[in-house]
Amino acid sequence: MRGVPWRVIALAAALLVIAAAAVVAAVGRTGGEAGAGSSPAPSPAPSPLPTGPAGEPATIPSVRSFDAEPGPGWAPAATTRVVADADGPLDDEADRLAGELNAARASGDARAGDVELVLDPGADTGDEGYRLVTDDQRVTVTAETDAGVFYGTRTVVQAVNGRGGLPQGTVEDRPDRPQRGLSLDIARKHFPAEWIEDRLREMADLKLNQLQLHLSDDQAFRVASDSHPEIVSAPHLTKDEVRGIVELAASLHIDVIPEIDSPGHLDAVLDAHPELRLTRADGSVTEGAIDIADPAAGELIDDLLREYDELFPSRLWHLGGDEYAALFSADPEAAYPGLAEAARERFGPDATVRDLATDWLNDRAETVRELGRTPQVWNDGMHRGGVVAPDAEREVTYWTGREYGAREPEEYLEAGYRLINLNSEYLYYVLGEANDFAYPTGERIYEEWTPDVLRGSAPVPEEYAGAAHVPGGRLAVWCDLADAQTTAEVAEGIRMPLRAVAQKLWDPADPERDWAAFTALADEVAPSAG
Repeated sequence: MRGVPWRVIALAAALLVIAAAAVVAAVGRTGGEAGAGSSPAPSPAPSPLPTGPAGEPATIPSVRSFDAEPGPGWAPAATTRVVADADGPLDDEADRLAGELNAARASGDARAGDVELVLDPGADTGDEGYRLVTDDQRVTVTAETDAGVFYGTRTVVQAVNGRGGLPQGTVEDRPDRPQRGLSLDIARKHFPAEWIEDRLREMADLKLNQLQLHLSDDQAFRVASDSHPEIVSAPHLTKDEVRGIVELAASLHIDVIPEIDSPGHLDAVLDAHPELRLTRADGSVTEGAIDIADPAAGELIDDLLREYDELFPSRLWHLGGDEYAALFSADPEAAYPGLAEAARERFGPDATVRDLATDWLNDRAETVRELGRTPQVWNDGMHRGGVVAPDAEREVTYWTGREYGAREPEEYLEAGYRLINLNSEYLYYVLGEANDFAYPTGERIYEEWTPDVLRGSAPVPEEYAGAAHVPGGRLAVWCDLADAQTTAEVAEGIRMPLRAVAQKLWDPADPERDWAAFTALADEVAPSAG
C-alpha cells in the first residue's frame, strides 16, 4: 500500500485540533472541567439585598403590636416586586404600592426582596386590621379585607419614607375605632376639588376612613343640583367633580358622608325660597331658619336628599339638626305662634315647638333610611322630654356642651345612642377663631384627648367607653370667617391636629413618643400638606 500524502495527513490533524477545541469550549459553557492549565469563566455574583432598620416600625399612627425577630429585615431594592394575583381583588392595591415603591408588579410566588399582598378571609385580622411579616428579606401583608391590606401597605410606605425599610419581625395591627376622619365645611368657604383630593390622599396615608362634607349653610350651597338649581351658589362643586372625589375616596377606603343641615343654617336655600322663611310673631324674619310647619319645606329638603342619593353612596347621611333659632327664644311658643299651633294640631295640646323640631328631624331620618342609609345628627338636634321623641335608629355626632338644650354625653349613651366624637374643646378648627374658639393644637389632642373624651377634658365613665358606645371621631374644619385663611393655610393648620387625631383614634393609649418625637416622625413619614 502506498503511503498517505503529507497534505492529507496535515489536513486531518487540523480537523482534529478544531474538533478538540470545540469540545473544550462546550465543556466550559456547561460548567465542566476545561482541561489542564485552564479555568472556567466566572459567573457574575448576585448583588446583595439591602437590609432594613433596627427597632420597631416608625409610622403614624403607630402599629399596635410588633414582635421583633433576629434577621436582616427588608428594604426596597432594584429587583423588588409587589406580588399579587393579576386582575385579582388586590390588583389596585398592588399597582398603587408598586408605583409608590418604584417597583415592578408580579404574580405567582414571592422571592427575596419582594412585598407580597395576601387576602385571607380566615386571617383573623378584623375588618381593617392586617398582619405584616418581614422574613427572608421579603414582606408579606395579610388581611381579611382589602381595606386591611391597604392599611398594611400604608405601613410599608411610611416605613420606607422614614427609615428606609422594615425591621425583621411581625406586626399585628388594627384600629381601635371604626370611624376616623375629617369634617369639612365647604359651604362657607369653597375648597376646590383638587384641594379636597389632596386631603383624601393625606387622610388615607394616616389610615383615616371618613370625610364629612358640610354642603349647605347660611352663606352658600356648594354642590350642583338638578332638582333645585336655584339654590346653588357660585363657586360650587360640579356633580362630575363630586363623582371624582367620591371615586378617589372609595379607592382609598374613605367614606364621603354628605351633610345637608336643617332646619337651621339654610339662608342660602331660603334666599331662593323666601316663602319658606320662618317669621316671628311680629313679622320679622329669623335668620337661617326654615318654617318647619310648612310641608313644602320638608319636601324641598327631601328632594335634595333623594337627588344626592346616587352621588354619595355612603352608608351614612348627616342631617344636621343643630342651632334651630326658634328654640333659642325664652318662650318659643309665644315668639312663634304658627309653629306652636302646628305642634298642637299634629301632636296634641301638650306639644311644643320643640316637638315640631324633633318631628322634622325624624321625617328627614326616615327619608334617608328609605334610601338605605343610617342617619347621623348633631347632639343639639336631640331634645329631651316632650311629646315626640327622637327616633332610635340614628347616630349622634356630639360636639358641644354649651348650646341650647345641651346635655351630658352620658344621657345619650344611657339611652342607647352611639356617639361620634367631635368635641369642640379639642377638635374644632374654626377659621378666624370666631365665637370664642381657638385653633386646636395637635399637641393638646395628642397628650390629652381620647375618643372617650366627648365633652370638656374628662372621659365618659368606663361603662360607656370604647368603640361599642363611641365608634370614633372627626377633626372638624368650620369656615365661620371664610377669608381668615387661604386653603393652603387651612391645609397647613390642620396638618398636625389631623395626625394627632389619627394616632388617638387608631390607638387611644398614652403614646410612647413625646410630642417632639411625634412631630419629627411626622416630618419623616407622613405626607406634607398641599
